[in-house]
Amino acid sequence: MNFKYLTIGLTSVALAVIGCAVSEQGGSASAGDKVYANFPVTLKGYTGSKSTSEAYTGQMARQVLHDSLKKLAGKGNGKPNPALKAKMNSYYSGKTKGRAIVAPKSKGKFVIKQTKVDQISKKKNLSGKTYKGTIAGMPNNMSGPALVKFWIDKASSAKKGVDLDNGYNYPQLISKFLMGAVFYNQAVDNYLDEKMSAKKKPNNKPYKKGARYTGKEHSWDEAFGYFGMPAHGMKLTPKQLYAIAKRKPAALAYADHNGDGKVDLYREMVFAPAYYAASSDKKGKTTYAKTITQAFLDGRRVITSAKGAKLTDSQRASLRKYAAIIEKNWEQTLAEAVFKYAGSCFKALNKLKKSQSPKSLAKYVKYWGELKGFSLSLQAGRKNLGETATRLNRLIGFGPVLMNSSQVVDINSKGQYVKDQSSGIDNYMVHMLKVQKLMVDKFGVKARANDALSGLGAMIKKLGKGAAAEND
Repeated sequence: MNFKYLTIGLTSVALAVIGCAVSEQGGSASAGDKVYANFPVTLKGYTGSKSTSEAYTGQMARQVLHDSLKKLAGKGNGKPNPALKAKMNSYYSGKTKGRAIVAPKSKGKFVIKQTKVDQISKKKNLSGKTYKGTIAGMPNNMSGPALVKFWIDKASSAKKGVDLDNGYNYPQLISKFLMGAVFYNQAVDNYLDEKMSAKKKPNNKPYKKGARYTGKEHSWDEAFGYFGMPAHGMKLTPKQLYAIAKRKPAALAYADHNGDGKVDLYREMVFAPAYYAASSDKKGKTTYAKTITQAFLDGRRVITSAKGAKLTDSQRASLRKYAAIIEKNWEQTLAEAVFKYAGSCFKALNKLKKSQSPKSLAKYVKYWGELKGFSLSLQAGRKNLGETATRLNRLIGFGPVLMNSSQVVDINSKGQYVKDQSSGIDNYMVHMLKVQKLMVDKFGVKARANDALSGLGAMIKKLGKGAAAEND
């Protein structure tokens, strides 16, 4: 037994309630020790050998599929590449055996335990969990999966996944969109919403035949997995979480919670949603990562306390409260990212106006891909953002305004981009500031990385009355 995980100072009564058991990973932990692990089996009638009930391997496999797909999206050589396209699709919509983990991989002293997706969970894909609704922020009313497949096709033919002529960085677009269309959507609009109702996935029955966990236990765990936080994330600072995601050499000490010298992608890695929450929190203005994780822990304890019985109305009310905390803070995390990259685009355009180079253009296009992807993610949650979404899509447009003032306005029947002249770079810079203001007004963002709002009034005054109108 690895005593690193043992909780110190808990009473025997507390231990009896929350349980302290040997985990499947070989370590020992307490569910009351700020670690999302070792919740006891409460399912009545279970006769198997497992002693813990938490499980979210499928979600962590999808985190790895996302990271791998993003990496592959940057492998194009500038020519049609059917083999690359097929490989990308195998990570997006396939369930084939033996898929290697393309990312994240070991990096120096930061040694990762798994090398195959199947070592985490088998037969998983991203397409089946992608938001199926219409994506209003891009042309042709494509569904979420259709848009990703369109981008995969484009990425496979673009040099390093980047199309500077039209202004698209496909690794960023695909990655940031999937962070909302899969992870955020599945968590807040499925597992923490529909599956928390009284009729769906009841707590007095197994989630599926032969499972060791109840319907409510596993539903809550799956939502936690989509957040991408290590089980011991509450013990880490935002800077430590950030370092783990970046696979910095010193971060092995923070990540390796069971002391085996390797990072387990199932329980010890920081993935995209949690990474962006921690990134916002680094300056101390916000606590998104820990607020979300604490709510997940508190909610799981409520379910565990039912001891395999149906949840009472009071217990389900508590779960709704914790789910609302998770949803609000996750939404704000995405809004913070929109705010940040709108500021990045503003600053990049300011530099491009003074001195143009392929490198500076590529940086602007990268930032725009992150901005656009996150803006679409924000719209993939449980709530219909209505007018806010409409304004966001008009301000950002279907493509970035380029240095000749052209901008993609449509996609024709052949899948080709159609461009037209915009109202110009200065007007688009004002749009970026208006995006930042929208995030403040509608979502109350507080971290505000790359805040450029102080220049909004001066720019509008400079351009004159009626300038900087939003795109129609």
